Amino acid sequence: MAKKKPRPVPQPAPFLPRLVDAHTHLASCGATTPEEVRAVVDRAAEAGVERICTVGDGLAEAEQALLAAHWDERVYAACAIHPTRAGGLDAAARRRLTEMAGDPRCVAIGETGVDTYWLRHDPEGTAALDVQEEALRWHVDLAVRSGKALMIHNREGDEHLLRILDDSPAPPAVILHCFSSPLPTARAAIERGWVLSFAGNVTFKRNEELRAAAALAPRGQVLVETDAPYMIPEPYRGARNEPALVGHTARCVAQARGQAAEELAEEVAGTFSAVYGLE
Repeated sequence: MAKKKPRPVPQPAPFLPRLVDAHTHLASCGATTPEEVRAVVDRAAEAGVERICTVGDGLAEAEQALLAAHWDERVYAACAIHPTRAGGLDAAARRRLTEMAGDPRCVAIGETGVDTYWLRHDPEGTAALDVQEEALRWHVDLAVRSGKALMIHNREGDEHLLRILDDSPAPPAVILHCFSSPLPTARAAIERGWVLSFAGNVTFKRNEELRAAAALAPRGQVLVETDAPYMIPEPYRGARNEPALVGHTARCVAQARGQAAEELAEEVAGTFSAVYGLE
């Protein structure tokens, strides 16, 4: 039997200045101390990454995200309860998240949203849809009250997400992280002024529709991210992702949009500043 080819060791794309990683999970990448955070961010900086938003998908990781943002000035935090864990959004969690939202190093409320994929595949371990909806509406209200961007996780919940956000107050910005929906949803999001953030899956060969969505979005409505340690770009699928690899995604998005990579990086850096209130 023929041996499988060894996976290539992940390497950053060629240096590209002004890069950002709009959504990553430093704690899940193993960076939970000031020294570990600095090491991951330094590796990213060697590839051109200047700023990172690290995300909490539960209260414990949100605490870690906010610590990382205080440890390193290149790091910002997003804090929320993930929709699959929405049952944990009790009174104590709401109080603490409200405190976090008031911290200047917290630039977004996220990731929150709708996930029906895991509701179908792990119904016992995933919050029910009505619980996810109530949690999303609470997070929307927190984003509005705090003046922070709303960072959305949406996995096969397009119809529910559009319905909920359409009859909710509008936060300063809405970011659809790791955008993976069909083109009609991309068009609906763009019409509403939301930002599409593309992760490593935009590089996968079969995902022509995602690249078409990237080409469709106007200036100011595109971000790039790693969602590390997940969603590693081609040709490294199966390995662990980290912020240093975001350049692969940026170059793919630039090609889809008919832009020079340097132009795309500069544009996305401006969008990062605008949606996270850093201008």
